[in-house]
Amino acid sequence: MNKKTKAILYNLLGFAPIFLLLYFTIPQFTDLSGLWIPVTAFIVGTILAPKFQAINYQGQEKIFMKWLFMKGVREIK
Repeated sequence: MNKKTKAILYNLLGFAPIFLLLYFTIPQFTDLSGLWIPVTAFIVGTILAPKFQAINYQGQEKIFMKWLFMKGVREIK
């Protein structure tokens, strides 16, 4: 499996739990209904989820992660 595919899977695995948690808790704490629940969960989940990206760095393809709750960018092995 190449690094770009791994980065996409990491993005999905980082986003999905946050989205599902928000999807089921937003109706409990707000008066939102209908299409606004998944739209709000998507927007907030996109902001809160870590971002992974595969790039060529010094001749090697590496995966880097950036997250709102961590300072800087980290390399993922």
